[in-house]
Amino acid sequence: MNSRIPPFALRLTTACLPLVLAACGSVAPKAFTSDEIRDRAAQDVLSMYKDQEPISAPIDFHEAAARALKYNLDYKLKLMETALSRSLWDVSTYEMLPKLVAGAGYSSRNNDSGGTSVLIEPPRTVSLNPSTSQERDRSMANLSFSWNALDFGVSYYRAQQKADQVLMAEERRRKVIQNVLQDVRNSYWRALGAQKLLGRVDGLLDRVNKALERAKEIEKQGLMPQAQVLGYQRALLDAVNTLTLRRQDLELAMAELRALMSVAPGVKFTLAEQNELALPRIPVNVEALEKLALEKRPEIMEEWYRKRVTENDIKAAKVLLWPNISFDAGWQYDSNKYSYNSNWVDTGVRVSWNLLKLTQYPALQKAHQAQNETDDMRRMALSMAVLTQVRVGVQRYGLSLSELKFAEESMNVDQRLLNYAKAAAKSQFDSELEVIRTEARALLGEYQRYAAYSNAQAAWGRLYNSVGLDILPETVQSHDVKTLAKSMQETMGQWQQTVFQATNQ
Repeated sequence: MNSRIPPFALRLTTACLPLVLAACGSVAPKAFTSDEIRDRAAQDVLSMYKDQEPISAPIDFHEAAARALKYNLDYKLKLMETALSRSLWDVSTYEMLPKLVAGAGYSSRNNDSGGTSVLIEPPRTVSLNPSTSQERDRSMANLSFSWNALDFGVSYYRAQQKADQVLMAEERRRKVIQNVLQDVRNSYWRALGAQKLLGRVDGLLDRVNKALERAKEIEKQGLMPQAQVLGYQRALLDAVNTLTLRRQDLELAMAELRALMSVAPGVKFTLAEQNELALPRIPVNVEALEKLALEKRPEIMEEWYRKRVTENDIKAAKVLLWPNISFDAGWQYDSNKYSYNSNWVDTGVRVSWNLLKLTQYPALQKAHQAQNETDDMRRMALSMAVLTQVRVGVQRYGLSLSELKFAEESMNVDQRLLNYAKAAAKSQFDSELEVIRTEARALLGEYQRYAAYSNAQAAWGRLYNSVGLDILPETVQSHDVKTLAKSMQETMGQWQQTVFQATNQ
């Protein structure tokens, strides 16, 4: 018998061994270089602001909301997560298919495969000479089909889970849309007030600073009693402090709106000088809103779908308790010249049952019940929080409307006082100071009125979100900014008319 290893196989093994050993020790930590980090940061900035429609006109509220929704990175992330969930669901549906495996191979050995035999009865002597029925070198190929009942059952429930996860991702996307609109509603009206008031605030601050310098000069020259002139300076400093704080608020409002719309640094934009949107009346039938919120809120729907996902986990585990049936069929090929048939088809059916797995059934049943009770309790707790949000939202909205009414009355009184102070002003310094103080008070009252309206819009937005109403229709004809803005305006108008006006009847 020849036991010599073929030279080719020996040379191949010797050549590959150093490569394998070198690969085992070649993995080491590799940090990014400074150039790579710099390039990545620059590329990220370009990606954040690319493919945006240019701003060619003043932006109204609905266009600001549409831009924030279209270019908001959180919303884009949720869209990608939804697409990923759909792709994973598509993949899971193919896992239910039977297996069809094609294979091919080559086998070689350095000696013959064979054997001999001995008699069973004494004297147990060799009955045949050693023989072989297999070549040293041969090639094989096969094409096999198999189907497993348990694999199919588990894959079926996994596919159902992936389908429910697609719906969960869709509910999270709805929530992001609602949050984006709420953030825009909070910032837009404050930013619009900032656009109207910033120039006037800067002008008044300049006048106040000049009046303060003049007061200091009068104090040096002794033209007025010191107590009186110091009182004037104190009043002027208070005005400067108040106006400076309000100016910071106004500038932050514009910065927040720019960030929400993902406007690139250096791009200038203005807001449309539009009339303020009418605010609806305070809802009266709060119970109807609560019922609608329990049906519409995306968080509750997501929890409900999550219950089905966890329930399918238990069902998949229960499937493994049942007997398994498998079917196999395949075409085989072997180049062995000693075989009577070099190719053939084999089929088979097998039934198996792991009886010890049945002992898991009581534990699985308890886990199933406990999981359902936990999921129901989680949804009940969330539903209670939603009902609280609706009631608190109605109360806050009512308080914000009262605050807005008071701010409007205060602004009107301050404006009348300013007109009176201007009419009664003389050339004396004290009369000029009174005009500046009254003008600062009137400007502050106007700011507070804009702030009160912004707070009322924010309270209205929170009430809208607490009910879980959608911002966009199910289908949008186009995703350009104008179409999105129009769709949002129409959708919110329809909900406001059908839901909130109906609750007031």
